[in-house]
Amino acid sequence: MTTINKAEIQKFSNLADEWWDEKGKFKPLHLFNPIRIEYITQKIKQHFHLENSKSNFLEGLKILDIGCGGGLISEPMARLGGSVTGIDASSKNVKVAELHSKKNNLRINYLNKSPEQLKYENKFDIILNLEVIEHVEDVDLYLNSCANLVKKNGLMFTATLNRSLTSYLKAIIGAEYILRWLPIGTHDWNKFLKPEELEKMLLSKNFKTVDVKGLNFNPLTNRWRQSDNLSVNYIICSSKN
Repeated sequence: MTTINKAEIQKFSNLADEWWDEKGKFKPLHLFNPIRIEYITQKIKQHFHLENSKSNFLEGLKILDIGCGGGLISEPMARLGGSVTGIDASSKNVKVAELHSKKNNLRINYLNKSPEQLKYENKFDIILNLEVIEHVEDVDLYLNSCANLVKKNGLMFTATLNRSLTSYLKAIIGAEYILRWLPIGTHDWNKFLKPEELEKMLLSKNFKTVDVKGLNFNPLTNRWRQSDNLSVNYIICSSKN
């Protein structure tokens, strides 16, 4: 039993050298990153009742970044004081992430693994499950593995794309074919999950929804913002019962 889809992993392995190139293939993700970090840190502060004034307010929290890629989320979390483990099924991604974190003097534990390959006694306060679920082979096994890895009352952030007509037009036709923001074939629309479907799955794994928010891109400002519109990109913050 595995969550690894070899074809999906190969897509990202082929682009591994470009993770930290802000003008390269991952430019959309670099633009996307600030709003993800804003939302995640906001919810962590609220849930764990953390002080706003501390720059290293994540100190003492164990964080697992699943499908960490080159470390675009792992590094900011480590800078904020978190004890971060980043895992990825692509060994090339892990090597890029390790090299970049060492250059920046950050201590991040990177592993070439998928969640079901981790020891379940090592539990985390926070799991970052961002833009991964639409690429895995077995969603049920994947969410089971996530549930086994998060502590009671811990948080999981699950970000993905809605399976809607709007997401097909914007994320597939627009982003891949017209604007060429992403390589053609990056996403399979049929693997997208509607928010209500994902919430139901999370509930069955003993997660309670804390918040659901849309993340929308404004082409006029070239920025992402939080929104109540869940038609394309959305993120669910859930806590483990």
